[in-house]
Amino acid sequence: MTALSVYIAPLLVFGLVVFVHELGHFVAAKLCGVYAPVFSLGWGRRLFGWRRGETDYRVSLIPLGGYVRMASRDDETMAGIEGGAGERGSLDRSSERPDNVPADLWDEQAMAPFGPKPVPADRWVESKSALARVFILSAGVIMNILLTIGVSSGIYYTYGRQYLPAVVDSVVAQAPAQLAGLQAGDRIVAINGEAVRGWDEVIARVSPVTSGAVTVDVERGGTRLSRRITPEAATVKDPISGEERTVGRIGVMVRDSVVREPVGLGTAIASGTRASWNMAEQVVSVIGGLVSGGVSADQLGGPIAIARTSVQAARNGAETLWSLIAFLSLNIAILNLVPIPVLDGGQILMVIAERIKGGEFSMRTREAFARVGVLAVLALILLVTFNDLRAVFTR
Repeated sequence: MTALSVYIAPLLVFGLVVFVHELGHFVAAKLCGVYAPVFSLGWGRRLFGWRRGETDYRVSLIPLGGYVRMASRDDETMAGIEGGAGERGSLDRSSERPDNVPADLWDEQAMAPFGPKPVPADRWVESKSALARVFILSAGVIMNILLTIGVSSGIYYTYGRQYLPAVVDSVVAQAPAQLAGLQAGDRIVAINGEAVRGWDEVIARVSPVTSGAVTVDVERGGTRLSRRITPEAATVKDPISGEERTVGRIGVMVRDSVVREPVGLGTAIASGTRASWNMAEQVVSVIGGLVSGGVSADQLGGPIAIARTSVQAARNGAETLWSLIAFLSLNIAILNLVPIPVLDGGQILMVIAERIKGGEFSMRTREAFARVGVLAVLALILLVTFNDLRAVFTR
């Protein structure tokens, strides 16, 4: 990649992930008949854009995040939370163009905020069923998950499936593998009679064996040999969750020679879906570790960390950059499901709670709920910003 494209990489990473998320909300709102006058990449003041039909598609001043403004009985509150503050908050009738609505956006035949016509009550978010509102709120997460699967599948289809062949590079002195007669250059072909090809398959079959023995078949100089090996139990710390666990080890170092094999579209989609699931397990594990205290909050990174990682990924090539996009998209999806007010998960929880209650919560309750969410999100922003700046100044 050129030097210019490398430094555009953060905009690609941020922009694509946020665009897909907000597109999900927007399309779902349209399908459910909710009036959505603004689709914005970024927050704050409108920089530029174009109006098509009922919606102003815009790029706003602060290039972090984005929002879809939807018609609501409480639109002023929604606009403040979603980042659309600074323009007319109410969607009520107004016969004159407000000062903060540009002349090229004003239309005498349009609905507020871009025209004098009132928004019908049946096009408010609140007028829709609980199922429709949950669909609108979860659509962004669904789109991010689909982006992750799509990008991961595309990587497999374009670059092939890579694996580390189970070829022994060396054995640890006096370890079970050496005592059983394994040598450098041996290719492990089966564990307990089950064929293996990659090193990850060997680990998956040996690690759970903390007592007893396994039968390891190897190929050496065209000859197949079988060895009975008793793994040693070892305590390791999970690098993601920080939890300690006991695994079986035989004392073998694998040869570092990654192999790629072309795959068809069906295999690529299956592999991309499986890789996305594995990534999701890792993200959930980290969140669980943060809650339990097993993972330090110091490991969290914010926009600066993502930008730096994006630049480095771009330098390493398109495959690495797209892998980062897939991982970040899945992070956004899962984090948005955390039941914190103002995040999608918190708003879904509110809709479900109102459904169970049989009626809406009072304005005071909803405002208190929103304040808690805003404070939680601000605290998270301050934490990751502090981590980012500390990382910059301690390099």
